[in-house]
Amino acid sequence: MNLPAPRTATGTEVSTARHDPRDDWPAEARELRDELADTYGADDPLPDLAGAWIARQRSANTRRAYARRFRAWEAYARSAGVHPIEARLPLADAYSRHLESAPTLVRVKGGRRGETAPAGKPLSPSGRAQALSAAGSFYTYAARLGAVPADPFAAVGRPDIDPDHSPTEGLTQDETARLLETARDWSPRSYALVALLYLLGPRVDEVLALNAEQLGYDRGHRTLPLRRKGGRVQAVPVPPLALDALLTYLDGRGSGPLFTTSSGRRWSEPEVWTHLRVLARRAELPQANSIKPHALRHGFITDALDAGVPLHEVQDAAGHRDPRTTQRYNRRRGRLDGHPAYKVAAAMAERLESREA
Repeated sequence: MNLPAPRTATGTEVSTARHDPRDDWPAEARELRDELADTYGADDPLPDLAGAWIARQRSANTRRAYARRFRAWEAYARSAGVHPIEARLPLADAYSRHLESAPTLVRVKGGRRGETAPAGKPLSPSGRAQALSAAGSFYTYAARLGAVPADPFAAVGRPDIDPDHSPTEGLTQDETARLLETARDWSPRSYALVALLYLLGPRVDEVLALNAEQLGYDRGHRTLPLRRKGGRVQAVPVPPLALDALLTYLDGRGSGPLFTTSSGRRWSEPEVWTHLRVLARRAELPQANSIKPHALRHGFITDALDAGVPLHEVQDAAGHRDPRTTQRYNRRRGRLDGHPAYKVAAAMAERLESREA
């Protein structure tokens, strides 16, 4: 049906140039849609369906993670000769088993920017659960629109996950101090980054998304607005140690990305991961080759709990919606220090010494 051209109150005809709603999608959604259109054709329903699903995710971090997980599932379905829209429970079950042994993509050293190869360890149980949940989220959305009869992943068993387990290798306070000192001696940018990651306890993407002009002031506090999971924004105070490091690094700059490369480009997560390991090796940390930015967030939470900060206050500072997430750190922090293995070993060492005497 042809709609009449709209007119203003004075009768002047308004332009009817057609607008494509996909132009309003976030970049992650448009990129996935274009990739799928190259594979399946622009007339296939999958590109627009997957793009619209990604577009409705609230945070950029979630959109990137879901798009990455969906690409893996789509490639698996295509390798089996099945169109993702036609996938059913048997294929979803097979994919779940496939994830248990399939190598993950890792960045190629010396390769092109963003180049990856399937050479990493298989996903952890929590990683597999996230992959299955992401695929299920797509099919839940598709079923709501009537594009598929049901979610084939709804009946797929999820991996058993220890709620107290975390792959993050924690730092002692002395190790954190050595890392801060090394970063301070390396450069103002390094020191500001490590100080913010530890003293504010943010996720690394929350810090790298900030701009210099977002350093604010509220009732005597200098603040930064962290965009948490789910898209909500939480203003957090910047304590003096971190503020001094940050202001020294900014050196009067009040606009643009908060953390930049030498060319002025926003510092990326892979670059930060690499740099943090360089600093950790210089600081002679035992976990230097595997340390992640999350280790500093982990340290913020556990050190705050050790200092006697109430659990609910640490939960709010960390941006955890569920107190059980924060409680997991609380239960883990004393497991190694007080592990019975130390007492058993000490008793046996004493017995061995007495036998030698």
